[in-house]
Amino acid sequence: MNEVLQKLSAIGIVPVVVINDVEKAVPLAKALVAGGIPCAEVTFRTAEAEEAIRRMAKEVPELIVGAGTVLTTEQADRAIAAGSQFLVSPGFNRKVVDYCIEKGYLITPGTSRPSDVEQAIEAGLDVVKFFPAEAAGGLPMIKAMCGPYTNVKFMPTGGINADNLNSYLAFDKIICCGGSWMVKSSLIDNGEFDKITQLCREAVEKMLGFTFAHVGINSEDEAVAAKTAGRFCEIFGFDYDEHKSAIFAGKGIEVRKQMFLGKLGHVAVKTNNVERAIRYLRDVKGIEFDESSATVKNGKTTAIYLKEEIGGFAVHLLQ
Repeated sequence: MNEVLQKLSAIGIVPVVVINDVEKAVPLAKALVAGGIPCAEVTFRTAEAEEAIRRMAKEVPELIVGAGTVLTTEQADRAIAAGSQFLVSPGFNRKVVDYCIEKGYLITPGTSRPSDVEQAIEAGLDVVKFFPAEAAGGLPMIKAMCGPYTNVKFMPTGGINADNLNSYLAFDKIICCGGSWMVKSSLIDNGEFDKITQLCREAVEKMLGFTFAHVGINSEDEAVAAKTAGRFCEIFGFDYDEHKSAIFAGKGIEVRKQMFLGKLGHVAVKTNNVERAIRYLRDVKGIEFDESSATVKNGKTTAIYLKEEIGGFAVHLLQ
């Protein structure tokens, strides 16, 4: 997958923005970065879009800025010249797609049916937009098309919101979703950038779905671990579940059979996507991770410890 698309996948959400005043472009870009969503698809629906992309790309380089609603080759040239790192179109225009591929532009054309996807495959693309997502059949339609087109991934846009975002992202053929609920035109036009930052953070944290998983208790040896776990089970009726290195008392208490990370033990926090959580916590909240502690399955990080202890407990993220 293209490097820019990999970065968008790590973010998970691509705000689709309409800018009517170029003076709002840079404050908006900074608000998105501060909110943990350092990317934007600026639609070419307004005369201000080109200059907005130029200012965003120049003054907020940490933002991945792209152009949306690209309908012509001329718009593609203007968007790229302004600093756009990717192009998105609502439909599949073979002339525009071929032109962008020839020029080396990253384009994600719109698809809504199998024939569109087949054109994209023929053009050599492996990531396409699915638009308008909800109106075109939503997640069931995407899953149905992934049956015959196993190597294609999707970026659905249209009708995506905070309530259905996670259902889309849970499907591994979807790299990210485009949406506008956190960047409504009224918020941009009124300069409510603090509100946009707040909505972005809320969107990311809902996407990541942080929840308590379990607490780990360190023990000197297996006998002590068995006694500790057994006592919890005796008192509270928890299930006694023994594993190679630990014994669980119910789902929330893990008693290690040896001393482990953390002065007092460890706390596990579940998330919907460990890799997206790492990016957000690292880039937005300055959290450092112990890379040597990472568990990787099928090329994806599924668990990792923070470098710091909190209240004497090591903390790790868990898929």
